[in-house]
Amino acid sequence: MNKIPSEFKITEGAKITLDIKVLVGIIMGIVSIAGIWFTLTSHISNLELEMLRTQDQVDFNTEFRIKWPRGEMGSLPDDIKQDLKLKYLLEDVDLLKEIVKNLEIDNAKK
Repeated sequence: MNKIPSEFKITEGAKITLDIKVLVGIIMGIVSIAGIWFTLTSHISNLELEMLRTQDQVDFNTEFRIKWPRGEMGSLPDDIKQDLKLKYLLEDVDLLKEIVKNLEIDNAKK
């Protein structure tokens, strides 16, 4: 059997000696890993927020696409003007129909 040299045994009184370079390297490594972790976490949070905003926009677009043609979400000022013009034109057409009807009646009496 191979005996483990006494310098490799770990006991309560074992001492570890490190160069200051190694200690600084370990600390820098831990700080770097923590920085990367926080950066990734913030990027994930931003992406989740952007996804929620996009989903809200899609929902609103779907609602708009369905309700706008029905007139449930209002209308443009140009549409209101056009509707008003159509109303007056329909009144004029009804008046002209009445005049033509009266003329037909008058001609039938002659």
